[in-house]
Order: sequence, then C-alpha cells, then structure tokens
Amino acid sequence: MTVGVSMALQLGKRVVACASTGNTSASLAVYAAKAGIPAVVLLPAGKVALGKVAQALIHGAKAISVRGNFDQALEMVQELCATRDLYLLNSINPYRLEGQKTIGFEVIDQLGNVPDRIVLPVGNAGNISAIHKGLREWQDLGFIAHLPMMTGIQAEGSRPVVDAIEKGLPAVINEPHPETVATAIRIGAPVNAEKALAAIRTTGGTAAAVTDGEILAMQRMLAAKEGIGVEPASAASVAGVKKLAEQGVIDRAETVVCVVTGHLLKDPETVIRQCSPPIEIDADIVSLLSALGL
Repeated sequence: MTVGVSMALQLGKRVVACASTGNTSASLAVYAAKAGIPAVVLLPAGKVALGKVAQALIHGAKAISVRGNFDQALEMVQELCATRDLYLLNSINPYRLEGQKTIGFEVIDQLGNVPDRIVLPVGNAGNISAIHKGLREWQDLGFIAHLPMMTGIQAEGSRPVVDAIEKGLPAVINEPHPETVATAIRIGAPVNAEKALAAIRTTGGTAAAVTDGEILAMQRMLAAKEGIGVEPASAASVAGVKKLAEQGVIDRAETVVCVVTGHLLKDPETVIRQCSPPIEIDADIVSLLSALGL
C-alpha cells in the first residue's frame, strides 16, 4: 500500500479510495494519513471485523458502510474513481502488485533459497498473483533457477478459484453470495482471478478449500502450539497445508512457506466467541486457589 499511495502522490492525485473486507481499508487509511491526503473506504455492512474498522476510523478515513457484499462495494468504488477524481487502490491497481510482490523476495532472502511451495489465503487474489510475478521476474533475470508451486487456499463458502482449478475451467465462475468466518477472504469475484489461475497452473501448484471449522481449529492451534496469533483468513493457509498433506498432495519432505498476513487482534470478536471468558473471583488467596484447583 505504501507503493500505491506514493504513486498516487507522484501522479498528483488528491484523494485515494478502495473497497475492502477490512485489511486494505486499514492499510490505506494509515498511509493516506501519513501522506496527508484523504481516504475513502467502502466496507460491506456488518461483514468487517471490528479491529479493522477501528484502524480505518482512527486514521481518519471516510468510511462508508455498504448494504451489500465486498464485490458490490468494489463495483461502486470503481465507478466512483472512473467518474470522479479519486485514485483507486484496490489490488486491481498495478502499483499495489508491485509492492505486494516483495513478499516473495523476503521469503527467499530469509530462507536463503527458493521453497518448494508458497501457500497463501486467496480473497481478491492479489498476493498470490503478485508473488508469482515478482519471482518470475527474478527467474528471468537468473537470480533463481525455479519457481515455487503457488498454492491458494479459500474458504468453502467462498471458493471460485478452487472450483476453477478443480474443474479445469479457463476462468472462475463468480460466487454471488460468499460466506465464511474468514472475513478477509469473503470475496466471490476476485479481480486478480485470471492472474491467480495462471500462477497456480504454470508453477504446478494447486488450490484447496477449507471449512470454517478447520480454519478456526487451526487458528487455535497456531496460538496454542506456536505462539502465533492470526486472524481466521491467515489461519486458512496453514489449515490448507494440513488438509493437502493429509490427502497426499503435499509431500512432507517439501519446504513449504505459509503466508499469514493478518494479526489476531484484527478480528477480536471471533477470538472471544471461541474462548471461555476469564474466571472471576473474589480478591483473596482462597478464591484464587479454588479457581486453580489447588
């Protein structure tokens, strides 16, 4: 997003805008505030996690809640930007992908080599498309010898890319009513679908869908076993690896990198709903020992 906002300034744009399931709006609000320009964000009403709405609001974005889904909000903001002097900064913007592709560079820098597979949650399909673009450029320059298998994970209730891969379709069939607890990937008409399909197919990768139950179970497991607190959409990538490994699609000898992009506190409501509340006691040691079963 910092690349996108920087380009907006270079191009002389005065207002930036996006539709968002939450993360894009939060990021746009932050960088627009730093740049000193207004931001307009369209959010599907009742479908955005509170932590993300809070970020957009506190950083001064003009937040519009749309009674519809993300795909409808995106259509609206595209029309707005096409007919008024606002600069669109969804991942349909090519400069956004130029920034996002550096995730792939960081992966290789930190690992010291090219992993066998990179697994990402797929909503609007910007990250998987951008990482593939960047690593393909590195391969063309001779920096790396091969590309990782790009693997996309979606939720069962929002799986247009998965369906296209599994059915061998040349393009995605949009899902008009996407539903999943993983709000960041609750997108039925991904704008980068064509690029995502190319990334998956040309690298020998795959796509898989996981249930909300599998997503939430992995969210809890990552927190309890690894100390990594992520929002549900991010847990989807690891849940997908687990499922694909159990199915024998992923070889256990592979070097696999999962991208988990959203922090736990992006969506605190989902966490609270899964966990038992704190035990309330009187302020004395007897009560404390009793609560601990000691």
